[in-house]
Amino acid sequence: MTPIEIVVLLTVGMLSGFINTLAGGGSMLTLPALMMMGIPADLANGTNRLAVLAQSITGAKGFDQAGRLDRSALTGVLVPTIVGAAVGALCASVLPNVWLKPILLIVMVMVACSLLLPKTTPRKSDFASPASQTLGLAAWLSLFGAGLYGGFIQAGVGFILVAVLSGVLQYDLVRSNALKLVCTGLFSGVALLIFAAQGQVLWLTGGVLALGSTLGAWVSVRVTIRLSETVLRRILVIMVSVSCFAALLV
Repeated sequence: MTPIEIVVLLTVGMLSGFINTLAGGGSMLTLPALMMMGIPADLANGTNRLAVLAQSITGAKGFDQAGRLDRSALTGVLVPTIVGAAVGALCASVLPNVWLKPILLIVMVMVACSLLLPKTTPRKSDFASPASQTLGLAAWLSLFGAGLYGGFIQAGVGFILVAVLSGVLQYDLVRSNALKLVCTGLFSGVALLIFAAQGQVLWLTGGVLALGSTLGAWVSVRVTIRLSETVLRRILVIMVSVSCFAALLV
């Protein structure tokens, strides 16, 4: 890596860690950045998991220290997401490289466009923890589907997890975000092992990206959100659109 590439990876990693900890979608920045460096889509997909794992651990620890992580719900939420992630990562690791890049770019553009749609505000009322209930079939399949997508691609999976946790399991947005980070951390770890076994992880590149992601997540947990979610979504759409266009030229 050149000094410029290191600076770019650190910067993109910090932005990704900050955005993913607040809401999700940070991989829509890191994946195009890795591919713009000439890294094939399958290697970029595997390498990115190292950064996601680092930022998820950092963010989840921060929310836990702030008392916003429902530990009692972890087992019920994590089992279907991890199973789904393992299946998704196995599919991604064996797909021909010529298929993976178009799929990544199409999904990134679709998720970016979805950010422009009006957001439904999740209910913030008190409720019984899902851990004290038996997960219904709809909840289990929803979490499995989120894990499947996360294991396969990762980009935008945070939005899907928050939607499931707040919409199906009725968590408020803050606690949904905290559980989301635990989910992404664990199934990214599962996916990382699978990609590593296939030789699809660039450890040095991923380590630099992970360092930036850790710093971004650390700042994100501690900084009060001053910008509205609408403004943050618009900024993300612009950055993703530029990155996707550049990646198409590679």
